[in-house]
Amino acid sequence: MAMIHQNEIAYVVPKRVLVVVAHPDDIDFGVAGSVARWVGEGAEVTYCIITNGAAGSNDPATDLRELVRTREQEQRAAAAVVGVRDVRFLGYQDGVLQPTLELRRDITRIIREVQPDRVVTQDPTTVFASDSYINHPDHRAAGEATLYAVFPSAETRPVFPELLAEGLEPHHVNELYLNLTLNPNTAIDISEVIDRKMEALLCHTSQNTAEAADWLRERNAEAGKAYDYAYAEVFRVMRFIRGQEVDEEALS
Repeated sequence: MAMIHQNEIAYVVPKRVLVVVAHPDDIDFGVAGSVARWVGEGAEVTYCIITNGAAGSNDPATDLRELVRTREQEQRAAAAVVGVRDVRFLGYQDGVLQPTLELRRDITRIIREVQPDRVVTQDPTTVFASDSYINHPDHRAAGEATLYAVFPSAETRPVFPELLAEGLEPHHVNELYLNLTLNPNTAIDISEVIDRKMEALLCHTSQNTAEAADWLRERNAEAGKAYDYAYAEVFRVMRFIRGQEVDEEALS
C-alpha cells in the first residue's frame, strides 16, 4: 500500500488541489506521482501553467507559435494520464517571468475560483538546486507569486477588490506544498504510480526523451531511500488549518 512519510501530522486526502508552476512539464517532472495518488484517492486537481512554453527550443527554425500550441497539447495529454481534466494556461512569456502584482492577481483569481484545500507550487527560495543546476528564475517567480496569492491575497477581502466585482469571494487555503525545495519535511510514496508519472513526462515529446525519464526515475528512487520507499516525491509542507492545534513534536 502506498504510504506517506509521517513528518505530516496526519494524512488527509484533500477535496481540491491546485498545482501552479511556471512551464509545461514542470508538474510532470516534480509532482505528477503525488497528483496521481491524490486523484486516485478522490481529490479534484486543477493545473495552472503560467508561461506559454515558447522558450522550449533553441532551434532558430522553430515556429514558436506552433511550439506554444504543441506544448499545451502535450500538457493536456500528460494531465489526462494522471486523471486531471482541468488545465489552465495563463500565457505569460516564457523565460522572463516576474512575480508581478498582475501575476499574483491572476493566481489569486484561480484560487478563489477553484477553492483548493491544498496548493502546490515551486519553492521560491531555491537558487542552487544542486552543484550542477541553477534553478530557473521562472520557477522562483512562479513560486513567489503563488506564495503571496495564497497569503494574503486569496483570503483578504480588501486585496484585489476587482475580484470581488467578479463575484469571487475570499478563500482560505489550508496547505501549501513546495516542490523543488532544499528543505523538505514530507515525502510521498509514489511507488505504485511511478510508471504513470513516467508516461506523463513522456507526453512532452517536444522536450523530453526516454533518457530524461530514466534520469527522473533514478532521482525519485534516490529520494525514496531515506524513507524506505522505492520511489518518492518530497515537499516542504506548510499548514494554515484554522482551529486545529499543531503538534510541534510531530513535525520534528
